Amino acid sequence: MDSGSTARTPPRDEDRVVSRNFVTDAVDADLRVGRVGEVVTRFPPEPNGYLHIGHAKAICLDFGVARDYGGRTYLRFDDTNPTTENPEFVDSIRNDVRWLGFAWTEERFASDYFGRLFELACRLIETGDAYVDSQPETEVRAQRGTVTEPGRPSPYRERPPEESLELFHGMRAGSFDEGAHVLRAKIDMASKNMLMRDPVLYRIRHQQHYRTGDAWHVYPLYDFAHPLSDAIEGVTHSLCTLEFENNREIYDWLVERLFPAPRPRQIEFARLNLDHTVVSKRKLLKLVQAGVVSGWDDPRMPTLAALRRRGVTPEAIRTFAERVGVTKANSRTDLGLFEASIRNDLNLRAPRTMAVTDPLPLDLTDLPDDARRTISASLWPHDVPHEGERPLPFGRELWIEREDVRLDPPKGWKRLAPGVAVRLRHGPVIVCEGIDVDDAGRPAAVRARTVDDPEAEGVRVRGVVHWVARHAGVAAEFRLVDRLFEDPDPESGGRDVLDGVDPGSLRIRHGFVEPYVADADPDARWQFERQGYFWRDPVDGRGDALVFTRIVTLKDGWSRSTDAARTAKRRSRAEREADEGATPRPVGAGRSPAGRPGDAPDPLAGLDDDQVATVQRWEQEGVPRSDAARIAPDPPAAALFDAAHAVGRATPAGLAGWIVNELPRALDGLPLEEARLEPGALAALVARVEADTISGPVAKELLAELVAHGGDPDALVQERGLAKLDDADALDRAVRTVLDEHPDEVAAYRGGKVGLIGFFVGRAMRATDGRADPKRVRALLEARLGAPD
Repeated sequence: MDSGSTARTPPRDEDRVVSRNFVTDAVDADLRVGRVGEVVTRFPPEPNGYLHIGHAKAICLDFGVARDYGGRTYLRFDDTNPTTENPEFVDSIRNDVRWLGFAWTEERFASDYFGRLFELACRLIETGDAYVDSQPETEVRAQRGTVTEPGRPSPYRERPPEESLELFHGMRAGSFDEGAHVLRAKIDMASKNMLMRDPVLYRIRHQQHYRTGDAWHVYPLYDFAHPLSDAIEGVTHSLCTLEFENNREIYDWLVERLFPAPRPRQIEFARLNLDHTVVSKRKLLKLVQAGVVSGWDDPRMPTLAALRRRGVTPEAIRTFAERVGVTKANSRTDLGLFEASIRNDLNLRAPRTMAVTDPLPLDLTDLPDDARRTISASLWPHDVPHEGERPLPFGRELWIEREDVRLDPPKGWKRLAPGVAVRLRHGPVIVCEGIDVDDAGRPAAVRARTVDDPEAEGVRVRGVVHWVARHAGVAAEFRLVDRLFEDPDPESGGRDVLDGVDPGSLRIRHGFVEPYVADADPDARWQFERQGYFWRDPVDGRGDALVFTRIVTLKDGWSRSTDAARTAKRRSRAEREADEGATPRPVGAGRSPAGRPGDAPDPLAGLDDDQVATVQRWEQEGVPRSDAARIAPDPPAAALFDAAHAVGRATPAGLAGWIVNELPRALDGLPLEEARLEPGALAALVARVEADTISGPVAKELLAELVAHGGDPDALVQERGLAKLDDADALDRAVRTVLDEHPDEVAAYRGGKVGLIGFFVGRAMRATDGRADPKRVRALLEARLGAPD
């Protein structure tokens, strides 16, 4: 990932580290017209805290752009505030950038330029572009004016340059108290951009700087030091987040007065705002200082140090940054997207083993007391391209998960309960014979017998349970880490960051792991089946201590609960409209054509001339008249169709059919204007259906997700492995498994209840996560089931 290339021309799209975006388009244009010959970027963190996930996006952009164009990137510490910076943060930033996989050309410090910056400030004074103001800070602030009123000039604004220079040198020498004077730029007190109303450039600070000691008594402000440091280093493209958009005017004002062309070009992009996350070093420091977390590397924190300790890989973070992309508009990113990137990465690197985090004893009563053997168990599922097995001890006495046992199970329960049969993962089928309880009436121990031939004994297997042998299991601590903030927007309403912390964000359990895990490389990441992805904590879990931190769960339960609440809200809106006599809107927020009688002889009846013309235009492109007539009177739906059609990936008829038939179900009462579905995403989704690369059920689930959260369907299909399942053997295994698990229904079907075929198809589709072709599944089921009696 280091900047080893020497190319000076735009790279091919397939060779880019950073996908094409408006920033790379600007770089391409600058190279094309010869404004720059070499791309030079910088990553300029202030060493006043640890880097967080938001910085990862900036790091990937700064270093990635330079790498793509064969340029240079400086790691520069903007250390101009002596009160908040220290070497610990410098070291942590170095470690984080290296860990992410990037190498800088040179390491720089703004404090290295203090002498040069002071000289540049003196030059501004000499040219009449800056002056020393001797007013109190409160008065300076009061004179700035408001958004609608211009500011008032300082009485010292016309102070002679000679006098300002003398005072400025006295400030430098420590001759004045803090607050006695400031150096201000002389720009425009009536500027609409309030940052241009004679901004302060230097303040007096009698503070020890961690690098320069007490050599300086004046320190430049960020808006002065940052652009001039860029210019000193020859930076060509100064990439920063949108909150600095207004600062670009003072950035340009300074470099134009003090440096010849070519000068740095500032380009702003949207920062990464992640749900359930705070990305402010100042606020994260508050969590550390209040003791809410154990430190900057607490695995619940969004810092890169915490993510590293948690077990997230740099590859997952880089992939996430690429998927989020570089845009000009601020928005919030669903944390589920980040967690999905982590799962996708770990799926291919984490062997499958078993652990029990809340153990309950299970005795297999039909086995002798000394019954012990070793099972050869696979480390990888069939859909991961790795091979390997591990020895798995088995015996009469096992540990199982407490939550897998119920005395009075709910309907559809697939774990252990009296009389219920399950399969032990990699082991035999067992039938629960009894459950002992403690004084509180809770399960305390389970007794079961093994079943050699479930089909011959007529035993219906309900599910699969994971376990660890009691004679071989190794005791371990499990830290179940969850989202630090329950609210998606922890800072909404001006809330204090300390008030939003979820007390259940860390749960500690004590249980057992397979001995294979305890003896393996401590840096290995594991999928503990049905539990999530884990790894040994690099701080507390090394040596003889077995402490495992959960990196991420196997599924995103948060999205499901959030979606359920959102769906309930939509339904209540639809019900309210129905109660008020309104016609439900099946497509968007405009007038719905669905309100017309479905048996109208002419679909164009009731449409105005413009709508009829639109229908006729769409008909010429292959859209059925009935579908076109339903979309045309609905402005949001019509706009969505036109925009999606313009993308060019899907057929017009296919797009129209999905807008008319499937989009209303996905909206579920939500006005189309409030949906986060992008036209390009709809076009990509329909194109995949038409290309037969995903199944209809998968496409419908994705459409609902795109409506609720937005996103890229191509990326979601790849990341979640949702491509259509065409493997004949895998389909046949899924069908056979469904039939094996439902012997009663099989007998009923063969006895004449042919309507059960829908039940079997539904179960098989669920077993393949909706990825199979339902027609093909039905054909396989009918072939397996044979003709009914």
